[in-house]
Amino acid sequence: MAKVSDGSGTVIIKKYANRRLYNTETSSYITLDHLAAMTREGRDFKVIDAKTEEDITHNVLTQIIMEEENRGQTMLPVNFLRQLISLYGDSMQSMVPQYLEASMDAFRRNQTQFRQAMEGAFAGGPFAEIAKRNMDMFEAAASAFKTKGGVAAPAAGPEAETKAKASAASSSEVEALKAQLAAMQEQINKLK
Repeated sequence: MAKVSDGSGTVIIKKYANRRLYNTETSSYITLDHLAAMTREGRDFKVIDAKTEEDITHNVLTQIIMEEENRGQTMLPVNFLRQLISLYGDSMQSMVPQYLEASMDAFRRNQTQFRQAMEGAFAGGPFAEIAKRNMDMFEAAASAFKTKGGVAAPAAGPEAETKAKASAASSSEVEALKAQLAAMQEQINKLK
């Protein structure tokens, strides 16, 4: 009998030499599109090589991203990819995964606040429907980064906390600059 999960609710997917993927939960062959849908639904899965029993989940997820990018749904800017590639072999390479996970976690936390701000800004106005559609598209894009299977991203360390404080400080600085710019514009208007 096929092993359905590893005891933690994780669905086991077996990848055979002929590149076919077998879902042990449903006892059926699936495609990468099925795995992408499972990911979007928050289903936790583990892909193992049927012959060697090696965990190849990372490789399969990377393959899904490549297929999405090839379909024209580009989310990863070329400059970001170049920077990421340049970090391979760098002494800081081991810190990159934790940094990216912490950044995505912060992005997800801010998503709700952003949605509320956008809804408040356009509520009842002529742009309400456009804002709603834009938010739907934003949420669809952001859903690719949601934590899967209830596994939380690692806690943000002192570096992430420092970055958050710097971000808050720069936000208040921008507001102060906007106020100064408005005051200067008012003075220019008076001189005219």
